Amino acid sequence: MTIHHLQAAPPATTATAQPRLHLLGSFRLKLGDDDCGLAQGPQRVLAALTLRGRMSRTRLAGLLWPETPQTQAQTNVRQALWRLVQATPGANLVSAVGCDLELNAQVASDVGVLLTEAHGLRNGARMLPPESWLDDLLRAEAVELLPDWDDDWLDVDRERLRQLRLHVLDDWALRLTEAGDYGLALEVALSALHSDILRESAHRAVIRVHRAEGNVHEARRAFAACCSVLTQEIGVGPSPLTEALVP
Repeated sequence: MTIHHLQAAPPATTATAQPRLHLLGSFRLKLGDDDCGLAQGPQRVLAALTLRGRMSRTRLAGLLWPETPQTQAQTNVRQALWRLVQATPGANLVSAVGCDLELNAQVASDVGVLLTEAHGLRNGARMLPPESWLDDLLRAEAVELLPDWDDDWLDVDRERLRQLRLHVLDDWALRLTEAGDYGLALEVALSALHSDILRESAHRAVIRVHRAEGNVHEARRAFAACCSVLTQEIGVGPSPLTEALVP
């Protein structure tokens, strides 16, 4: 028997399973039904390529190891890629394109789904979020990007997703109000307000729901709360857009 007959083949699920990368809440890589454990370096490489897209090895090294000498940072990238291949035989999660690296198109990420669905909702391609989204959108912590990581480069991406969620909530609350689903509209509007008490568009969404229901007192009370928090926290009153909702 020749030696290649004795070599262990990669696990059958690894080469054929749809890789799924979870960055919301905590990092998880799933190959089929199995969680794949990764060291810190490979995790950060996958997260960076998912969030920032294709980039050169040099740029990736500088992003992930900004305080490390360039030569060592590039070595860290090579080691992280090697460890990734060793941990996911046959999965081919990252492609090399010349001097650049990119996440393979076959890898599905929860951030990618979030962006696609959110932009579809905002541009009118979707009227309502998918049902699987409902609970997550109402809980900020459910769509928080890698909260256990302290990498400074993630700050921009976290703020991007935070703002996107809040805009989706604003749009969703408006559509629910127009459709007459006032109970859910108020829940959505209050969720946005809970996430950012200084967000005036969220205050407007709450006032708008109360007005649509005919609850004039509740609308005036919500307007007074808006005036109070804006004055106390940032020293300004509500905008004309908000004032127009409560003559």
